[in-house]
Amino acid sequence: MAEKDYRLSPRVDQVGIQDRVDRITKRSVKSEAKRKGLLMTLNMIDLTTLEGADTDFKVKQMCYKAQHLHDSFPDLPTTAAVCVYPNFVKTAINEVKGSKVKVASVATAFPSGHSSSEIKLLDTKIAVDNGAHEVDMVISRGKFHSGEYNFVFDEIAAIKEACGNARLKVILETGELGTFDKVRRASDIAMDAGADFIKTSTGKISPAATLPVTLVMLEAIKDYYYETGKMIGMKPAGGISNSKLALQYLLMVKETLGGKWLSNEWFRFGASSLANDVLMQIMKQESGNYQSKDYFSKD
Repeated sequence: MAEKDYRLSPRVDQVGIQDRVDRITKRSVKSEAKRKGLLMTLNMIDLTTLEGADTDFKVKQMCYKAQHLHDSFPDLPTTAAVCVYPNFVKTAINEVKGSKVKVASVATAFPSGHSSSEIKLLDTKIAVDNGAHEVDMVISRGKFHSGEYNFVFDEIAAIKEACGNARLKVILETGELGTFDKVRRASDIAMDAGADFIKTSTGKISPAATLPVTLVMLEAIKDYYYETGKMIGMKPAGGISNSKLALQYLLMVKETLGGKWLSNEWFRFGASSLANDVLMQIMKQESGNYQSKDYFSKD
């Protein structure tokens, strides 16, 4: 394809974005619609453990929870995926075998992105060779801020090729990009380079996902879909810890992209702590009483 000048990416109407977010946050979802939204949210969560203290046992615990969110209610859905470092992919694959839970692996010198392209490709290859269904890569924000947009494009395209059949989620780390215009530009680069999903954040810095930033990215996805006919997934990650906020994200997705995106094939939450709050809300609807947080596992 011809080289594209990403300096010409559309400018973002910040006032318009904030106005739409304000209108969404003033709405409420109740009764059966709320229950349906809560179950949908559970099935869109990527349970994640990405700590230096991770162990095989901790990964196994997380994989069990992904498949058994509340043993008193066996009809609950599973989460969409579990997300781990490449060296834990085999453990996770064994633990979710026979279920619908996918295994995602971070790669490309997560979370900083500071390494050579050779190391990033090797990191990706290890994850895929170990069986990862999905790869979550980080873009080189330093190169992006230096205006080296073709470098960022080429790196994403190379990682996409290394993924083979695994789906690629491209993390923009929006909290480091600074402006809505830069978020839009990075979204365009990622999609043009072959991203299957665009993702807000690593969850390692603040701010992480926000409704306005996510709306900017959803608008980029919509424009890309109108231009190419290709659906791109969206994953806000970090800072989404309660059900009310999660339902606002779902409203925003439906009103911006339509109902086709309301499945875990095209929308995910990177928010492990969200699962317990959603479970508490579902139990409240079932029993009329809130259960203590002590009734739910942390991992």
